[in-house]
Amino acid sequence: MTVVGWSMDKNMKTELVLSALDMAIKLRGITKGLIFHSDRGSQYRSNDSVAHLKKLEFVQSMSRKGNCWDNACAESFFKSLKSDLFYGRSIKSYEEAKSCIFEYIEVTYNRERWHSAIGYMSPVEFERKGEKCA
Repeated sequence: MTVVGWSMDKNMKTELVLSALDMAIKLRGITKGLIFHSDRGSQYRSNDSVAHLKKLEFVQSMSRKGNCWDNACAESFFKSLKSDLFYGRSIKSYEEAKSCIFEYIEVTYNRERWHSAIGYMSPVEFERKGEKCA
């Protein structure tokens, strides 16, 4: 899984979700019909999020209540982010955290980190080869 849209802020408001979604749309030229899957957080269920997805003609999908397996890719990514980037490290400011997360997503995770589920390649390498997940 390549991270194509992400955003960071000091809160988890709807604007955060829409910013990440817009980044993914811009980078990938995504058009109508996309399935937007998330957990059941209020920022995903907000009137603004629902209206934005409808306007884009995207299909909204949410995991079942209390079932992390429905969102396993995202859960796995955040586990990797925490263990690779933060455990044993002291981050001193929001700006430092944002810089570290940018570097982790855009360089380490997407371009360098091998993923066993895609044949021990990085997500960018996997996509470049045009491979399909099993």
